[in-house]
Amino acid sequence: MKFKMIYFIRNQFFSLFIVVLVFTGFAFPQSTTDSTLVLTLSKSITIALEYNRDIQLSKQDILNSQAQIDEAYSNVWPTINVNGSYNRNIKSPVLFLPPNTPFNPSNQTETFSLGAKNSFDLSATLTQTIFSLKVNTAIKIANDYADYYKFSEKSTVNDVTLAVKKAFYGVLLSKQLVAVAQKNYDVSKLNYDNISLKYKQGVASEYDELRAKVQLSNAEPALIQAKNNLKLTENSLKNILGIDLNSKISVEGKFILDENTNMKIDNSNDEIIRDNPVITALNYQISVLDKNISLERAAYFPVLSGFANYEWQSQDNTFNFNNYNWANTVTVGLKLSIPVFDGFARSAKVQQAQIDMQKVKITKLKTEEALKVQLLQAELNMREARERVQAQSQSVQQAEKALKIAESRYNNGVGTQLEILDAQSALVQTQVNYSRAIYDFLVAKAEWENVAGK
Repeated sequence: MKFKMIYFIRNQFFSLFIVVLVFTGFAFPQSTTDSTLVLTLSKSITIALEYNRDIQLSKQDILNSQAQIDEAYSNVWPTINVNGSYNRNIKSPVLFLPPNTPFNPSNQTETFSLGAKNSFDLSATLTQTIFSLKVNTAIKIANDYADYYKFSEKSTVNDVTLAVKKAFYGVLLSKQLVAVAQKNYDVSKLNYDNISLKYKQGVASEYDELRAKVQLSNAEPALIQAKNNLKLTENSLKNILGIDLNSKISVEGKFILDENTNMKIDNSNDEIIRDNPVITALNYQISVLDKNISLERAAYFPVLSGFANYEWQSQDNTFNFNNYNWANTVTVGLKLSIPVFDGFARSAKVQQAQIDMQKVKITKLKTEEALKVQLLQAELNMREARERVQAQSQSVQQAEKALKIAESRYNNGVGTQLEILDAQSALVQTQVNYSRAIYDFLVAKAEWENVAGK
């Protein structure tokens, strides 16, 4: 029985270790402090929201979306380009003069050199879009993208908060399991000392003394493993918060069932899902893709723009710039670009944009269904965990009473040591089950809050 008890405790510790490892996907460098950092749940969340890499990336996406808005508005403003060039004519271009003409009375075609050896040209061009359906649509798309990234950041905040809560509750559970293992070791030590004394006095058998010694030997490694798992869960929390692994932390929080928690699934479920930041972000993504269809269709319409050009140029065979003869020209005009045929590329792009929007709509429906399932599952998990806590609370009291009775029976010579071992094993199991039930309730509550966007 004692081996089953130790095996059970180790399984619980191993299970906890696996749970915590799932939520150790964040790493943030932070300076080490010599003093112990006291962490509450709210303080842990605050630290994570400051140093979490995913949140930092989300903030960069928001800044990038603002830059995209500025880029979209750039099409409203005129563009000004300045170009300069220098050409050295190694062999000057020529003009062919046909024969038997006033400029070439001979019977053969003659050539006439054009230009000088050096050619300089400097121009400035201003272009202003007057009419283009793409410009206004692009601005609207950029604004929708900005809203999309804002709600995406909110969703990331919720996910990070959930990870912090799970890691924080994992540390609290590890502390409870250490307390259980420590109590089991203390009881085993007290029982061994008692049996050993009675054995020396000749009122206890050698078998009882050996059983008590083996029980104590098995309780010690279980306590060591519980303490090691506590360090692992603390390191997992440090990792999420961006705290140096060598720093000292003290996690403080209530590891109890919140009886005031009343999260029931009712007709307001649809409203909760509708307000979820993931769904809101998908709505903005659908809006963006809808406008993208209009953007692709705008390629069917003409684009009207105006331009003005100033050019300053000169040619000469020398580099005596003071003697150059510079010519200035100014040109203004309108440019109308009418798309006629592009090999059906525009229609294909419109179709692709429509398919992309339809895919996001399907994704939204799928996400809504998944969130409803998660919300219901979290509520059911809370209900189940609450019932387990209540049941295990009574079991702990009964197991403690049973252990006292077994010890009293043995001390009075009417019971056996096996009764004590069985009672102690049952007490350890109920204490671990009680702590696990509270942990499951707190995690289910955190998952409910995550889906509900609380």
